[in-house]
Formats: sequence, C-alpha cells, structure tokens
Amino acid sequence: MSSPLIVGDSNDPFKGAPSFPFKHRLIRVLWNLVWGLLASWTPAPMHRWRIFLLRLFGAKVSWSAFVYGSTRVWYPPNLYVEESAALGPGVICYTMAKIRIERYAVVSQRAHLCCGSHDIQTPSFQLIARPITIRANSWVCAEAFVGPGVTVGTGAVLAARAVAFRNLEPWRVYTGNPAVAGKLRPSFCHDLTGETQA
Repeated sequence: MSSPLIVGDSNDPFKGAPSFPFKHRLIRVLWNLVWGLLASWTPAPMHRWRIFLLRLFGAKVSWSAFVYGSTRVWYPPNLYVEESAALGPGVICYTMAKIRIERYAVVSQRAHLCCGSHDIQTPSFQLIARPITIRANSWVCAEAFVGPGVTVGTGAVLAARAVAFRNLEPWRVYTGNPAVAGKLRPSFCHDLTGETQA
C-alpha cells in the first residue's frame, strides 16, 4: 500500500483551520455548481457532455468512457478514466488523492471510491489521503467500498456491498466485509478495436 499524503499538516482542524488552500476550495465550489446545474440532471446518453465538463475542470477522461449524471467527483484534477471504462449512477469518487480507472473497468451504481482518511494515532486527527487504482477489466460492483491506497487488480471483481481495504489480486472474485478472496474468473483482454481476446 502506498505511503499516505499528509493533507494540511500545519493546520489544526479542531481549531477550524482549512485542510486545503483557498484555490483548491474555490475549484471545488465552482465544480459543484457547474455539475449541479449542467450535468447532474442530464439523460444517460449524454456521456460526452459530462466528460467535456470533467475535462474542463482538469480531469483526464477518455471520450469513450461512460460517466453518469449522478456520479459525484470530489476534485476533478485527481480523476483519470481510460478508454471504455465506466462510472455508474450514484458512484462517489472521493478524489482527495488520484483515482485511476483503467480500460474497460466498471464501477457500478453507488459504489464508493474513498481516498481520504484520518490518522488516528495523532491527537489532531490528521487528514491523510492515498491513491486508488482500478485496473483494466475489473469490476467494482454495486454499493461496494474501496478504501484509501487500494489497487483492484486486473480483472478482479469486488462483489456488491463488499469492502476492500487491501489490494485485490488479479482475476479473483472478492466478497464480504472485509473482502475475502474467492474463486478465480477466466482471464481475457480487449485489443485496440475493442474485441475480446481469451
């Protein structure tokens, strides 16, 4: 697991100090206004319009990706979505650190990708963040939770409402809270044309 990024290490949140600089907070305010007014209500097929807005605010999202209007992205510059990957309805991307969704990965409805946590060893309850990677051809199922610093391996499946706080091995199915490894699934890949190769 990656080392944590310390957020606002000179600030004491219990004294009301902000964890992020003013520019960062301003971008988030503007982003929430834009998404709420111009994207959150849009019909499902308008993926390219929503991708345009994400890219406008610094996200790196492929034009062939799928992003729904009810998806919530906390800070767009930390989001990377590759070709034909999908962020389903109601997905939460808590992008305190970078979140990368690789080719043909699917994050299903109301799943939560959470990069942020707190250091419970410090009296200041220091805010920390670690990146999340969802590898190619993997599937984070409905209402599953992926915690800070986790990599979901290529082709892995995190089952519905399962919770991952550790890296998931490639091509294995995980269930439960905390997620436990189960059976293997057949491996495959997509070529550049989108055809499936066993």
